[in-house]
Amino acid sequence: MKHHFLHYMDQVIHNRWRDVAFVDYGEKKQYTHGEAAQQVRRFHKLFRLMGIQAGDKIAIASRNCSNWVVSYMAIMSYKAVAVTLLQDFKAEDLARLIEHSDSKMLIVGPYVWRDLQHQQLPDLQAIMSMDDFSFIHLAEPYKGHVEHVMTEESTLTENTFFSLVQDGEIDLDSLALINYTSGSTGSPKGVMISHRSLSNNTENGQHILPVEPGQRVVSMLPLAHMFGQLADFLYPFSAGATIYYLTKAPTPSILLKAMADVNPYLVATVPLVIEKIYKKKLDPLLSKLSFKFCWYTPGIMNIVRAVVKKSLVKAFGGQVRYFLCGGAAMNPIVEKCLMDVNFPLSIGFGMTECGPLVSGLPPKYFKRRSCGAPVPGMEAKIDNPNEKGEGEILVRGENVMMGYYKNEEATKAAFTEDGWLRTGDLGYMDKKQNIFIRGRIKSMFLGASGQNIYPEEIEAVLDTRPYVLESLVIEENGGLTALIYPDFDLGAKDGMSQAAFIKFMEDSLPEVNKDLPNYAKLKKIEVMSEAFERTPKKSIKRYLYQRIKKTS
Repeated sequence: MKHHFLHYMDQVIHNRWRDVAFVDYGEKKQYTHGEAAQQVRRFHKLFRLMGIQAGDKIAIASRNCSNWVVSYMAIMSYKAVAVTLLQDFKAEDLARLIEHSDSKMLIVGPYVWRDLQHQQLPDLQAIMSMDDFSFIHLAEPYKGHVEHVMTEESTLTENTFFSLVQDGEIDLDSLALINYTSGSTGSPKGVMISHRSLSNNTENGQHILPVEPGQRVVSMLPLAHMFGQLADFLYPFSAGATIYYLTKAPTPSILLKAMADVNPYLVATVPLVIEKIYKKKLDPLLSKLSFKFCWYTPGIMNIVRAVVKKSLVKAFGGQVRYFLCGGAAMNPIVEKCLMDVNFPLSIGFGMTECGPLVSGLPPKYFKRRSCGAPVPGMEAKIDNPNEKGEGEILVRGENVMMGYYKNEEATKAAFTEDGWLRTGDLGYMDKKQNIFIRGRIKSMFLGASGQNIYPEEIEAVLDTRPYVLESLVIEENGGLTALIYPDFDLGAKDGMSQAAFIKFMEDSLPEVNKDLPNYAKLKKIEVMSEAFERTPKKSIKRYLYQRIKKTS
């Protein structure tokens, strides 16, 4: 690592003062780099007047928007600690986490605030609206003294701006933020991330997928999640990109329109997004025998694949040069198709506890089914590998968390005695250090003959079946059950009643089992009436669907 990430931001602000930095897509709100710096300076004055000190916690709970990243920049550069909270948390959970974090201020969006009351948060000195930085609540000592700060005229100019950091250098090993996990396995934990981790992650992002000043990014990942913070703010902004924030949920219609309007250079997302596009646009073509023939016939093959690549690039605006996926495993069939057409795909491996990057490679070096090799400043190894070289993936390095906030027991459990972080993922590494993930330890089943069964691999087979939108494999009464949420609308369009459609899905069991090894065959298929609950990175919350085993 060469520099603190704020060093790169300073350079970008100096060089692009009058250029647009952030845009709220579909709304009038936007910031030039100079306007963002001026707003940061207002925040610094406010913090001083309120007695906020370096190391004090300030919570952010809001939708994605330009004001979110400006708030974040202000907190970081003041040497305070940002507490980033998902707006999807329930109100009672948010109140508990704000209290747990020891936050002194809260900057909150209206969607979140409608279910919160300042009486639930008695220790907060101030509560600010994310929409316009007005005060929702202000403790008595500060009333009449600080309200004017966020609206006063700024004296900061292109010529007088020096640095975001006003009081000297920031200790790279000091606490930068607390990020509460959403997780697929249970209660949130406060992950403590250092300035060193964020800075190394920022440099690694630029190393893997270089972005040039002025190039455009569409942000669809939640900024309160570490993947979103890195891919949709820290690294592209530090490189000089202009970032368009989707202030609404990225439904297919909103997303596709935004892509067409913005023409992004970089797209960072989770596999579920590209899998949906594949299923609607490419799967009908690839399932035709004539198309399959062309797909693999020399001469014709290259032409057909070029057409497919062009249509995919067009779906994401027409100018996408990098497509970064993370947060979950990509369906192997979809991945193979993307690599066959030379789509600029890069799949990384990360976790909140690493801020988030563990591994990743530029598209031209990416190896199918892998997550790339450890990024600079990080190393990985396989703990207690079996005869196939598989075991738990352990990591250590500059990106690794400082621990869980006020949770020594969980922190101790997360590390080995010699300081390696337990990822909870099972996998192996090749000779070039590429990491291959088989599944989560907590979701793995042990087969009757002793084989490890990874439900994620069975789900990958199920998810490519006709009418299947998403699936989850669970262990039930000594066998495997597939929970399937199908496309009921498509079934209705094909003339099937709901009862007939459900029976069709359940009767597909023998055909599904043909594609599975003997030790991983399903005992039954069960159709779900509602979609699975997911985390912000679109992983299914598996713990919600586990069932109590029957005893004889």
